[in-house]
Amino acid sequence: MCNGDMTTRCYSIKRGRYQVAAENISLYSETLLLLGAAVVAAPLFKSIGLGTVLGYLAAGIVIGPIARLIVDGEEILQVAELGVVFLLFVIGLELKPARLWALRRDIFGLGLAQVVVTGLFLCLLIMFIAGYDWQTSLVIGFGLALSSTAFALQLLEERGDTNRVYGQTSFSILLFQDLAIVPLLALIPLFSLSGGTGNGSPIADIAIAVAALAGLLIAGRYLLNPLFRIIANTGAREVMIAAALLVVIGSAMLMQSAGLSMAMGAFIAGVLLAESTYRHELEADIEPFRGILLGLFFIAVGLSLDLAAVLDNWLLIIIAVPSLMICKALIVFMLCRMFRIERDTAIRVAFLLPQSGEFGFVLFSTAAAAALIDPSTASLLIATVTLSMALTPLSAPLADVLIGPETKEEMEEDFHGAGSDVLMIGFSRFGQIASQMLLSGGSDVTIIDHSADRVRSAAKFGFRIYFGDGTRKDVLESAGIRRAKIVAVCTHKREITDKVIDLIQSEFPQTRIFTRSYDRTHTLSLRARGVEFEERETFESGLRFGRVTLQALGMTDNQAHAIQLDVRKRDEERLAIQAAEGIFAGGEKWHTRPVTPEPLIKPSRESRRIDKVQEQKT
Repeated sequence: MCNGDMTTRCYSIKRGRYQVAAENISLYSETLLLLGAAVVAAPLFKSIGLGTVLGYLAAGIVIGPIARLIVDGEEILQVAELGVVFLLFVIGLELKPARLWALRRDIFGLGLAQVVVTGLFLCLLIMFIAGYDWQTSLVIGFGLALSSTAFALQLLEERGDTNRVYGQTSFSILLFQDLAIVPLLALIPLFSLSGGTGNGSPIADIAIAVAALAGLLIAGRYLLNPLFRIIANTGAREVMIAAALLVVIGSAMLMQSAGLSMAMGAFIAGVLLAESTYRHELEADIEPFRGILLGLFFIAVGLSLDLAAVLDNWLLIIIAVPSLMICKALIVFMLCRMFRIERDTAIRVAFLLPQSGEFGFVLFSTAAAAALIDPSTASLLIATVTLSMALTPLSAPLADVLIGPETKEEMEEDFHGAGSDVLMIGFSRFGQIASQMLLSGGSDVTIIDHSADRVRSAAKFGFRIYFGDGTRKDVLESAGIRRAKIVAVCTHKREITDKVIDLIQSEFPQTRIFTRSYDRTHTLSLRARGVEFEERETFESGLRFGRVTLQALGMTDNQAHAIQLDVRKRDEERLAIQAAEGIFAGGEKWHTRPVTPEPLIKPSRESRRIDKVQEQKT
């Protein structure tokens, strides 16, 4: 009870408890609202073809600036930026140092050119139109020249284009842009009239940054793998997850404390672990956090949109945002062409990177704090960046409209020197393995394939391979089908295989056809058409896999081999029954209980000794 002089104190304590409880309720309510908005908006926008990124943005705008259900969008954005950090870490895990070195021309050539040319062009444009001094114009121009790593990479991932040529080129440009934020932030205190960002020496700042980078590289080289080895030996999965988060956030904070970007620190840590044996486990541990926080980042961008600034300057923004995106797209396209990148690839890169990026928020906020630009201008610039990001999911598909349907690369059909005992049609994984057997056995093989990239790659290894379409009679004639003793159809699509076989059987009826079949149904179809030999692409590998697994479980080699032969025999019998009675016949040939057939070969002395020892133990 509270009485006397204790009344005021008790009241204060109770009021404090109520405030804490209210804050907790508010926090949970906001979390529930954010999750609910993400669950509703992302699938909806994905289903109508606009992508999840635009869905997250729209959700943030609705629950933030429009409905005012959440008003602290900037605070959420600070936490959600970890999504970008995790994204760069996962990307780093996929980029081994050798692969990163292979991209050096695009990173330090095209990436540098894009930042410098776009930044200087926008700087001059701002000086001419807005009348700012050159220092302010330089910061604004280069800030707008940086594209959004989070948006672009998310769109590439959704479209499955990360490993395509234009995806790799875009990534190289984005990576250099992430590096460019470091000198841009260092320029602000030099340009600032008030020196509001600090009085540190630029040389000292650079020294600190280099030291932090060196420390991260040394730790990644000598400490991270032993750390994960020790933790993995404990078998505690939750500790492994905690260690993964510690590495990502720790490396990001180290870079940030040195004046560099958090995303850069996480990316370097990922690259250092790219060749680690724990790479896949780390990626699996980080992936849930990356997905949730990156979605939260896009929602927070929508929450932080200043609608008042947009409405007050709507005409200026309507003109500025499309003009900015058009200028950036044209510059990126021209630079790509100057670096001898194909036209279609250049168009796709240009339409993927016309927006300004999340680092613009950091740069403009820092410039406003240093009194280099006024707060109203900073709000207008942030609104411009946000709207350009919001339009990116709509601009990227325009490349497909402009280019048209993607067509396969063509090569000149030149069959000089073609003609062998074996004509192989299709050179995918199955054909590559089969050709090695034929060549090792001394047979001469002529190969035709309709993939220009595959033809070029195989030619480098000495294969007699020609570019051509195996569904065309003239191509088969030129490739020497009339002198071939066997035609091996190794295409990887069932419909293409059937088309090739129909053509051969109608135009070259005496030809012996050996073919790869897609599945059991396809096998029955091929047998019904009189194909001499077919092989299901996964059947023999599945049998061998099962045999080796049985051996690993303790079965002798002879017993496992006998079971493999028995399964193959039963499968062949079931195929014969199904050919006569239909696909659902022959069920009695399935193994419904364990079988131990008699070994078909005499067991070795060592096998008998091992069996005898096992029987005695039993």
